[in-house]
Amino acid sequence: MTDNLPATLPSPVSAAQQQHIVNIVRRAAKAEVMPRFRGLSSADIQSKSRPDDLVTAADTAVEAMITRALNIAFPTALVVGEEAVSDKPELLNQIAEAPLALIIDPIDGTWNFAHNIAVFGIILAATQFGKPVFGMIYDPVADDWAISDDISSPRLERANGNQTPLKASMGKPLEALSGHVPLHSFADAVQHRVAACLPTFKTTDTPRCSAHEYRMIAQGHSDFLLTAALNPWDHAAGALICERAGCHVEMLDGGSYTAARHSGHLLIAPDRTTWNRLKKVFDFLLNDTTGGIAAAS
Repeated sequence: MTDNLPATLPSPVSAAQQQHIVNIVRRAAKAEVMPRFRGLSSADIQSKSRPDDLVTAADTAVEAMITRALNIAFPTALVVGEEAVSDKPELLNQIAEAPLALIIDPIDGTWNFAHNIAVFGIILAATQFGKPVFGMIYDPVADDWAISDDISSPRLERANGNQTPLKASMGKPLEALSGHVPLHSFADAVQHRVAACLPTFKTTDTPRCSAHEYRMIAQGHSDFLLTAALNPWDHAAGALICERAGCHVEMLDGGSYTAARHSGHLLIAPDRTTWNRLKKVFDFLLNDTTGGIAAAS
C-alpha cells in the first residue's frame, strides 16, 4: 500500500480516536516513563526470558495506565500489551480474530532505557483481524511521534503542532544500502550465515530498539530491515507506517505481513526492486526450519 492508492474506505480508528490515542500515550509517558528515566534502582529492573531481556517498573506502570485508558475509550476492543502477554500468552492468538485489537509496546528498547540510553519509544498499533490499520511510534525524550493509518499519508508530528511528511529512501544497489539486521532475532543455526551477508551492504546496525529503526526507515535515513522476531508490538505499527511511506513490506516467503503471524522473516525495503535484491541475498533463510528467536526489547 502506498500513498498513490485510492482511499475508498474510512479507517476503523477515526481521526478523533487517533488523536485521543496520541494524548493517552503522551500523558502516560510523562507520568510513568520520563520521571523514571535515569532514575531506576536495581529493584526496578528484572530479567524475563534471558539476562538481557529486561522489564522495568516503568514498563509495567505505563502499560497499565495506557491499557486502562484504552479499555475506557474502546470498550469492545482487544487490548494486548507486551507485559500482559508475558502473563497470558494466549492473548496473541486472539489478534487474528479481533475486529479491533490495540497492541502496546510500553517501552521498546527497554535495555537501552534501563542502561540510561535515550534510544527507546512507546509503540501502539491498531489491527483489524491482524491487519495493521493504525500505528504510532512515540519518542518520549523528543516528545514527537511517527503516525499513520491505512489510508492517510504518514507524518512525523511534534508537540508544537509542526508536521513533517514521512518518505522512504530511494531504491539503491545492495552495496549502497544501510539497514537493520538484528542477529539476535535469528535462530542460532543461521546467525553465522546471516552475519556473513552483512559486508554486502554499506552499513548495518541494531540500536536495540524497533521503534527507532522504523522511524529511521520511514524518514529515509536508513533503507531496510530484516528480522525473525515477529512480536506484534514491535512491528505492527512500524510496518504500516513504512508501507505508507512508500516501502515494500512483505514476508521473505512472499506472504503479507500480519500481526497474527508469529514465525518467519519480515523484510522491509524502499521499493519492490530493492526488496527482490535483498531477497536473493537472504533466501537461504527459507530453508531454515528452526524458526526465529522472539527476542524482546
